[in-house]
Amino acid sequence: MKVIICGAGQVGWQIARHLSSEKNDVTVVDNNPELIARATDTLDVSGVTGFASYPNVLERAGAKDADMIIAATFSDEVNMVTCQVAHSVFSIPRKIARLRAQPYLDVIYSDLFQREHLPIDVVISPEQEVADDALQQLASPSTFDTEPFFNGGVHLIGIVIEENCAVLNTPLRQLSELFSTLRAMVVGIRRDERLFVPSSGDELFANDQLYICTHTEDLNRTLEIFGKKSKKQERVIIVGGGNVGLRVAQTLENQQHRLRAKIIEKNRAVAEHAADLLERTVVLHGDGLDMNLMEEANLKNSDALLAVTDDDKTNLLACARAKAAGCPMVVALINDPSLMSLKETLGIDAFINPRATTVSSILRHIRHGRVRAVYSIGDAEAEVIEAQVMSTSPIAGKRIRDIEFPSGTLIGAIRKGDQILRPGGNTKIEEGDLVVVFSLSEFIPDVERLFQVNIEFF
Repeated sequence: MKVIICGAGQVGWQIARHLSSEKNDVTVVDNNPELIARATDTLDVSGVTGFASYPNVLERAGAKDADMIIAATFSDEVNMVTCQVAHSVFSIPRKIARLRAQPYLDVIYSDLFQREHLPIDVVISPEQEVADDALQQLASPSTFDTEPFFNGGVHLIGIVIEENCAVLNTPLRQLSELFSTLRAMVVGIRRDERLFVPSSGDELFANDQLYICTHTEDLNRTLEIFGKKSKKQERVIIVGGGNVGLRVAQTLENQQHRLRAKIIEKNRAVAEHAADLLERTVVLHGDGLDMNLMEEANLKNSDALLAVTDDDKTNLLACARAKAAGCPMVVALINDPSLMSLKETLGIDAFINPRATTVSSILRHIRHGRVRAVYSIGDAEAEVIEAQVMSTSPIAGKRIRDIEFPSGTLIGAIRKGDQILRPGGNTKIEEGDLVVVFSLSEFIPDVERLFQVNIEFF
């Protein structure tokens, strides 16, 4: 398939990496020649330097016979005009745009993106995706990562093993025997900065970061087995009252189990705007790094602090100070992946990576049929793929023990009809089954060959 990606920043680069690795014909467009050079030097893609919304630039990128265009530049308006030009001039069948400004996303204006107006097939809102991620973290305070699969029937969770965990130094094989009815599978372990897929003989050690696929009904039991307690959040402080913080607070106000939230926002105009739109959330104008203001917000009695300003350093410092002051859970929004190594040092419970979230969202919308969902782990170190087994797949009709999976790959869950199973060696994979696979990035092409998954569009 021929795809044009407009915008060669982190999101555009990651999407180009995914699609080019699947042997698609990918062209990247950006007005920054350095970003184009980085893409063409590191990926199997073509590059065009110029403004993505210009018809002559899109023509140079091969728009006349392109199957899909993804507009992911930093400008909402450029992304919208790009899709309009792609439709009106080149008749590109599928158009995806990343839009950030809330006025474009209001439900009352949803008709704006129909074919007779602005012909955009899929609109991706990074702020909404990030807000959803933040809400998932608040709902699962014992985890540093969480993502649903099988329409919520299974969750991938990330947890850190503490020194007092009862299952330390226990081989995974023995855990499966001890908890034979538990529908959960350890699919990845990060130890000493290295992420790997474990074998049945691997043991768990203190400070290991585990990625676990668990049936949603068994989520609380899984957390208890690994030494984590489930505790409902009652009070949360949100540092940053911009688009993300505001959306989180609005959602919390509308939930059946209402959390008492307070927002701290440095910009007076932004704080006043948030206060006008929120009914029960207290909005404080001030610096999220001011500990006196934190005391006024009742930090000592809060269950969680969520730092979602547009400045990584502010988010890191706000979380570090809150943790030092005794806040049980702190979550930071971080754009720069290189800062994620500070997680343990600063005592931060979880990071939210907007780029990884947006990439996962775009991949989820452009894949159809065989690949139903994709979730990116860390700095593109691994992926979790939900795929449907087709009759032509090499694994259809085989038991798991007879399938030669790549060494960096593990099946975490299988859905047969309405039944969700923990995979075992004797489990037979059949046509129509849905499978969640954890794979290190270098083995993803091998996984896709096993499932014979290709990108298709609706």
